[in-house]
Amino acid sequence: MTNFDMTLMYAMHDALRRELEHLAKVTAREGDDPRRMLAAAAGWELFKISLHAHHTAEDEALWPVLRETLADRPDDLALLDAMEAEHAAIDPVIEAIDTGTEPMGELVDALTTNLTAHLAHEEKEALPLMDVTLTLEQFQHFGQVHAVRVGPNGPRVFPWLLDGADDATETALLAVLPEPARAAFEAEWQPAYKALTRWPTH
Repeated sequence: MTNFDMTLMYAMHDALRRELEHLAKVTAREGDDPRRMLAAAAGWELFKISLHAHHTAEDEALWPVLRETLADRPDDLALLDAMEAEHAAIDPVIEAIDTGTEPMGELVDALTTNLTAHLAHEEKEALPLMDVTLTLEQFQHFGQVHAVRVGPNGPRVFPWLLDGADDATETALLAVLPEPARAAFEAEWQPAYKALTRWPTH
């Protein structure tokens, strides 16, 4: 039994994994310029926005709080060091995908390997540590910082987050929204997202 509802964390991780699969398919096509295709791909933009918001919120509102609480536990501090190092290793790969000259296939493989390993590491070790260490107020503060970091992109990120999610996940995440936002999700956000071509289809 966990102390906190980690639905948002797992939904974000699942969405990132989902988009990595799309990214690999798009950039593996022969005869196309993958950087040009990605520059125009809404899916790549949403992936970067969501990942940046998620990792920035963790860097600002999770790891420092945990460090303070776990200051006398070196093994746990080493885990937090690893979380931060794994975050730091991902951004340069994304930058290289957008602007670098290295082979795209190698970069996408590196991003997929690094991010997939990080998400698994976080789920196996960091989330359980958070669950037994953070107070409810600290965990809620992380959620608030996460929402601020998503900011005006919320109407696009929220349906992206729920794309392919099961009913329980969708119900749990929609319950977090205030009623006007839930109404906007049904009437505006979701239809706009479904009309979007996230990744090139030909």
